[in-house]
Amino acid sequence: MIARVIPLILPLIGLGAGVGAGFALRPDAPAAASSETAAETAPDTGAELTGAPPEKAADPENPPEYAKMNNQFVVPVLEGGRVVSMVILSLSIEIPAGGAEGVYAREPKLRDSFLQVLFDHANAGGFRGSFTDGSNMVLLRRALLESARAVLGDAARDVLITDIVRQDS
Repeated sequence: MIARVIPLILPLIGLGAGVGAGFALRPDAPAAASSETAAETAPDTGAELTGAPPEKAADPENPPEYAKMNNQFVVPVLEGGRVVSMVILSLSIEIPAGGAEGVYAREPKLRDSFLQVLFDHANAGGFRGSFTDGSNMVLLRRALLESARAVLGDAARDVLITDIVRQDS
């Protein structure tokens, strides 16, 4: 009899333990704080690296929107006139809420501009060796943001590299 009851009780005990752990480990509810206190304790968003004003990057009343570029970017890495590897990237652009239509309307111009930046980065050796090194990525993001702002103006708050992979041949 007990051999038939144990397989029924064990999943219930596991479920109860999981629910209990979920309640015990859930994050605390956000405390109501004044805007001055929130601004003082706000984490660093990295806005100084990208040139975006901090008040735009951390505005809780107007959260940003992210426009994902429809296709990936494929960049060849050349050495001695031969393709030695391919870098594939996916990019998104941080924009004010409701600005996605403007980004998609200018997507061909953005893609051209981004590809030029990516080819320049590849030709300068940015995708060789430790290409995901922090300083390399900061330089690439900054160049992509400047390129996006040349096309979109101040609507481009940041450029996010959502995926990056290098395939060596």
